[in-house]
Amino acid sequence: MAESFKNMFDKPFFGRFVNDLSLVLQNMSVDKFVTLVMDEEWENRGYKQRIAHITTVLHKFMPTEYKEAVAKIFKLLDCVKVRLLDFSYFDDKNFNLLTLEYGVILDHYVERYGIEDYETSVKAIERITQFTTCEFVTHAFIVKYQDEMMKQMLAWSKHPHWGVRRLASEGCRPRLPWAMSLPKLKENPAPIIPIMENLKNDPSRFVRLSVANNLNDISKDNPQIVIALAKKWKGQSENIDWVIKHGCRTLLKQGNHEILNLFGLSLNDNISIGDFKILTKRIKMGDSVEFCFNLNNYNTEKRTIRLEYGIYYRKMNGEMTRKVYKISEKEYKGNSITEVNRKHSFRPITTRTFYPGIHQIAVIFNGCESGKCEFELVE
Repeated sequence: MAESFKNMFDKPFFGRFVNDLSLVLQNMSVDKFVTLVMDEEWENRGYKQRIAHITTVLHKFMPTEYKEAVAKIFKLLDCVKVRLLDFSYFDDKNFNLLTLEYGVILDHYVERYGIEDYETSVKAIERITQFTTCEFVTHAFIVKYQDEMMKQMLAWSKHPHWGVRRLASEGCRPRLPWAMSLPKLKENPAPIIPIMENLKNDPSRFVRLSVANNLNDISKDNPQIVIALAKKWKGQSENIDWVIKHGCRTLLKQGNHEILNLFGLSLNDNISIGDFKILTKRIKMGDSVEFCFNLNNYNTEKRTIRLEYGIYYRKMNGEMTRKVYKISEKEYKGNSITEVNRKHSFRPITTRTFYPGIHQIAVIFNGCESGKCEFELVE
């Protein structure tokens, strides 16, 4: 994903970006900016390195005084807002907003050049996040100013703009991908809880999604806190029920019985897996493993059953590590046998390295793993 993201910074983007900047900075030149950015090391830089380099170049054109630079950013946002309003980007149904490219550059600028000016930077973050995402920069400020910043995040959770409310949650996620780690909040997420209480039934679906993702982050280090919140919140509204269900997805995949029972996914002796077999015992890298099984519901009444499967991937050292994938969660008629067929691809992906050798598949129903079958992955 980072590889594809880094390629969004191309000459057409810089043309748009510099043209917009020229509305507020008199010394901007597309040719000069592109020449400085796309230097001899450009192709060798990764996603984060490109953002840092673009920010360095941008700083050469900005006022040296940070407060003046932020004022220019505000003018830029006003100019671009006028241009983009015709496309109705500024609402919570179209989350592209100012586009990710602009956002990550402005975020990094505030983090890099404003970390020592808390008051000015907080105002900048609040303004920028109404146009784009700002959660990466907040992590840096939480690390340096946790008490002050978490009070600010709590205040933002009641802000009239949905983008600022979203930031109140997204900006303090303990395990936000690609963001600076928040070890204190991983250890003790108590300052996050009042923020989520304020936002769990927010009218914006993007805000609710952030709350769910924050819950899921917390569940990986403090599962009992999330379990307690889920029990407390369940049944308050349809939106809140969705938030806790999505926020408990890791606990569900782990087969946590308290959460499974909370959502009516309890174990039952009259539910079983039968005739489980792998149809492709030997596959090549890039191919798919195919398997099938029967889901037997011998209860006289219908039952809600969560079906998953776990792939036991072989690691470089020969050990196995399990990754769980959801198949479905739905009602099955009483006294029924349902045949299920599935394929799982081993095409190359950036987030996992495949190693040849014996792998395993297990079928999981309502958190209960039912046996394993082996297959071989070859180069």
